[in-house]
Amino acid sequence: MILFGASGHSKSVIDIAESIGAKITLIYDDNPSADAVCHIPVEIYNKDFALAIKEPWIISIGNNKIRKKVSERLGGNFGILIHRTAYRSSWSTLGVGTVVMANAVVNSATTIGEHCIINTGAVVEHDCVIDNFVHISPNVSLAGGVKVGEGSHIGIGACVLPEITIGKWATIGAGSVIIKDVPDGATVVGNPGRIIKQSSNL
Repeated sequence: MILFGASGHSKSVIDIAESIGAKITLIYDDNPSADAVCHIPVEIYNKDFALAIKEPWIISIGNNKIRKKVSERLGGNFGILIHRTAYRSSWSTLGVGTVVMANAVVNSATTIGEHCIINTGAVVEHDCVIDNFVHISPNVSLAGGVKVGEGSHIGIGACVLPEITIGKWATIGAGSVIIKDVPDGATVVGNPGRIIKQSSNL
């Protein structure tokens, strides 16, 4: 398996791979700040050389917009990584490029899109629908039937009540409690959550 992105997030992705005995052989980055991450060599991305790679990719970048752009550059052949301590229902669906970190829970009839991050200790309950390029931060709790639109970031420790819809490219602040739907591009903080910024640049 090959990673793209030698940031701090790559260290967590390496941990997932090691937990299940998957081997990461190389990390690419456009502007690497080190020669290796966790003893895995880092090289400057070279499109011509990368095209010859047959191993699956994981994009180890936490920023949702950058992860989307990189996925379009790389094109395809993406893997999935699930930490050995995570629970994933056999009745759930995960898209390519998605990573599920230690002690996370993905429950029954949940659909998670492509290139998502389900971070440490997060709980995604039954019947949730998570679109592509979403980041669910550590210790987030999504109750049953929650929908999260493309590219949204749910901050650490946030709670989302059942059947809530969070729009595309929204940001939910750390520790927020979301009791009503969130529109596209909104930044929401607090308990109960309130909109403090609305972006139309999605």
